[in-house]
Amino acid sequence: MEQLLPLLLVCSFLFTVAAPTRDITSVCASQTTDFPQLDSSGLHLTLHHPQSPCSPAPLPSDLPFSTVLTHDDARVAHLAARLATNNNDAPPRRPTSLRKKKATVDDSLATVPLSPGTSIGVGNYVTQLGLGTPATSYAMVVDTGSSLTWLQCSPCVVSCHRQAGPLFDPKSSSTYASVPCSASQCDELQAATLNPSACSNSGVCVYQASYGDSSFSVGYLSKDTVSFGSGSFPNFYYGCGQDNEGLFGRSAGLIGLARNKLSLLYQLAPSLGYSFSYCLPTSASTGYLTIGSYSPGQYSFTPMASSSLDASLYFVTLSGMSVGGSPLAVSPSEYASLPTIIDSGTVITRLPTSVYTALSKAVAAAMAASGVQSAPAFSILDTCFEGQASRVRVPAVSMAFAGGATMKLAARNVLIDVDDSTTCLAFAPTDSTAIIGNTQQQTFSVVYDVGQSRIGFAAGGCS
Repeated sequence: MEQLLPLLLVCSFLFTVAAPTRDITSVCASQTTDFPQLDSSGLHLTLHHPQSPCSPAPLPSDLPFSTVLTHDDARVAHLAARLATNNNDAPPRRPTSLRKKKATVDDSLATVPLSPGTSIGVGNYVTQLGLGTPATSYAMVVDTGSSLTWLQCSPCVVSCHRQAGPLFDPKSSSTYASVPCSASQCDELQAATLNPSACSNSGVCVYQASYGDSSFSVGYLSKDTVSFGSGSFPNFYYGCGQDNEGLFGRSAGLIGLARNKLSLLYQLAPSLGYSFSYCLPTSASTGYLTIGSYSPGQYSFTPMASSSLDASLYFVTLSGMSVGGSPLAVSPSEYASLPTIIDSGTVITRLPTSVYTALSKAVAAAMAASGVQSAPAFSILDTCFEGQASRVRVPAVSMAFAGGATMKLAARNVLIDVDDSTTCLAFAPTDSTAIIGNTQQQTFSVVYDVGQSRIGFAAGGCS
C-alpha cells in the first residue's frame, strides 16, 4: 500500500426522526454499497447515521427525538466536565469487575473504578472496520471526541449489548495478542479513556471506557491487524470488550479519532499521515470520511486553538456570527468567552449564552418578518417554529472563525425538525463549553489537519 494513500470511507446516511415513508428496500438499494472498494482515490467504505434504516447498526426506529436530545445533553455535560478546572463535583465512580458468568477460575478478574464519560451512539455515524486474520467486518460508531477503539469480544464474560452480526472471537484470529500490563500502551489508557488501567490476575492490561449516559465498555487491551478493504495495518491496539452496556445501537463498538497515541488516526498516521476529513451528509445523500492526504485549495482554514484543558479534543476559536448579513448584537469578546471544540458526535451546537441569546432573537425576528409562526419549546430547544425547515423561509446564518474560515449555513444547518409540524433552531446556550455540532457541519467538507494544526471548511463537500 502506498504511503499516504487515503482511506476514503464513502458514506450514505438517512437522518429521519419519524418513520420513513418511502420503501426501505428501495431507499437502501439506492445508497452506496457496503462492501469495500479500491480505486485510484483510495479505499472506500460506507458510513451511516445510526438512525438510518440502512445502517448496519441502527438505533431503534421509534427512538423519540427528545431521547436524542437527552443523550446529546449528556454528551455535552461530560465534555464540559472534562474541561472543568475543578472536578470536585464530579459524579462518584462506580466499580465494575470482569468475572466469568460461570466462574470457577478467576483468571480474568479485575476490579476497576468507572467514571462517567461522553454519551455515545445517538449522534455518531457508523462505518465498517475489519479486524483479525482472516479479517471479519464489524459495524462501528465513529467519534472525534474519543480516543480508544474497542469492540465487543467473545466470550463476553460479563455482558454484551445486542449487535449486528457475531462477536469478535480472538481465538479465530492468528494475529491476535493480548497486551501485558507492563506495555507502554497500558500506561496510555489514562489519557485515552480518562480512567486508570487495571491488571488481570494473569497480567493482562484492562481498559475501561465510560460514557456520560451510563454506557460503558470494560475489557482487555489487545492488538491485532485492522483492515479497510484490501488495506491492512498490523499491530493495531484496541479494546476487546467483555462488559459492554448502554445505548450503542447494534454496533460492535467504537472507532476513536481524537488526538491521542491510541486513536485510529495516530496509529495509522505513519502510513497515511496526520489528517482526516469528512462530509456528514443530509437525508438520503452520500458523504465520506478520509484518513490521509487531501486537496487544501478548496478549504478556508482556522488554526487549531491551543488548550491545556484536554489535549485530545479539537479546539477552535469562534470569532463572529451574522444573521441575514448583519453581525449579531453582541461584543466580539463574547465569542471567545468559553473554550470551543468541534465534535462529530454532538448533534446540537452550543454557544455562549450571550451569543445564543442574540442569535435566537435575530433568527426569530427574521422568521416573524417572513410570516412564520413561533411554536412552543421542545426539550432543550427553546426557539421553535411551525412547519418544516425545508418549507419555511430561513435567514442566512454565517459562523466565522479565527484565521478567516467561514461556514455559510443552509436552512438544514440552522433549523432541525423535531416532529412533523415543528422545527427548531439547532443551537442551545451554555455557560461551560461551546461546541460546534454535527447539524451545522452537515454537507460541509471538514478537514482536521493535525500535522499543520489547522481545521478547514469547504461548502458542498458531499456533492
